[in-house]
Amino acid sequence: MRIHCKVVAIAVCFGVLLLFYFWGGNVADGPLPKEFAVGVDRTSPSSVKLDRDVAPKLTRKSPSVLGVRSEDHPKGRKNWKVTKREGNVKVKSKGRAAARRTHVEEVMHLAMVACGNRLDETLTLVKSAVLFSLKKIKFHIFTEDVLIPQFKEKLSQWPHFVRAKFLSSLYPITFSVGNADEWKKLFKPCAAQRLFLPVILKDVDSLLYVDTDVLFLRPMDDIWRMLKSFNSTQLAAMAPEHEVPKIGWYSRFARHPFYGISGVNSGVMLMNLTRIRSTLFKNSMIARGLSWEDLLHPLYQKYKNHITWGDQDLLNIIFHYNPECLFIFPCQWNYRPDHCMYGSNCKGAEEEGVSILHGNRGVYHDEKQPAFKVVYDGIHDFPFEDNMFQSLFYPIQAKFLDTVNTLCGRIPQVFLKQIEKTMRKVFEENVIRHIRPNN
Repeated sequence: MRIHCKVVAIAVCFGVLLLFYFWGGNVADGPLPKEFAVGVDRTSPSSVKLDRDVAPKLTRKSPSVLGVRSEDHPKGRKNWKVTKREGNVKVKSKGRAAARRTHVEEVMHLAMVACGNRLDETLTLVKSAVLFSLKKIKFHIFTEDVLIPQFKEKLSQWPHFVRAKFLSSLYPITFSVGNADEWKKLFKPCAAQRLFLPVILKDVDSLLYVDTDVLFLRPMDDIWRMLKSFNSTQLAAMAPEHEVPKIGWYSRFARHPFYGISGVNSGVMLMNLTRIRSTLFKNSMIARGLSWEDLLHPLYQKYKNHITWGDQDLLNIIFHYNPECLFIFPCQWNYRPDHCMYGSNCKGAEEEGVSILHGNRGVYHDEKQPAFKVVYDGIHDFPFEDNMFQSLFYPIQAKFLDTVNTLCGRIPQVFLKQIEKTMRKVFEENVIRHIRPNN
């Protein structure tokens, strides 16, 4: 009986133990909280609350959440802060590098007007600008409808590495006020188009206008920087028409007002178009100032029977009444036969060499001033792929020997000094700089 009671007591105790064991297991294996259920919507309010409450705790306890292992930082939170700060510096450095890469490249704007038989001459002008300039150039070419496809075809045939250095837009000849036929025949075909550039190119802030018989003998970048030399009232820049007033055309023959004592030549004209569009110009017609667009046609109507050089005369009249608006640059930036055919009278060219050659009077295409023609032919015939010293500078230098018996040809250093200097500069910029080891 005693043995039977002991067996029963042991069985009861064992049963109670089993009961407690199974009851505890069921509690431990109960359902997961809703926030951790598989497939739950993480955007629910309870999920957001959990993320806010739990994530900071997880971050503080386990640096590995940020991609940093605990064993890499035995000193704990202090070192983690340092690592985070270093990470921020790296992010900022990458951001600055990206900003530099995405910096918009400055583009210089060059405008010209080509009508009639000026296609080849204009392409040689464009070629000289591309050969010597450092920054990218945007060409604005105004021409007759028949010439637009020819310009496109010729430019598209240039090598890819040359076309990568410029952008171009072609425009038809348009005049916003007055009689278009009158404007077109004012001087040389379409030359008056330059007067309307501020009106047409409304999205361009500044540009350099040049006649088609102009050649760059140094980077356009150098004259482009003159825009920064303008004071608060200046909005355009030109060179004097002549250095010696007593033999200048305006001082002897002009029947209208002109700038200064010898007038200005408009073949090379740097223009801040934004300022031109926002300025009211003094004039001899009415007491109040007129905007550029409103001024042009009345001015032409008043002086059309007294002007000889067309749009250049109108510009001289405008700046006669508004001299504070004009910046004068030296004669070597608009060097013409007049500077040497009566004897050398451009001191700046004698000292520094010609910067921009202006072959007016048709001297590129006849034998009257062979020194000018030698330079034009050299640039016109130069193959883009060749070495500039061997295939451009040295041939021009050699051919100058045939011009020493002329007034302009007897001073070859005036024509050659800047060309040689520019070629060295372009060579250093495009070759030497790129082969130096990157420090």
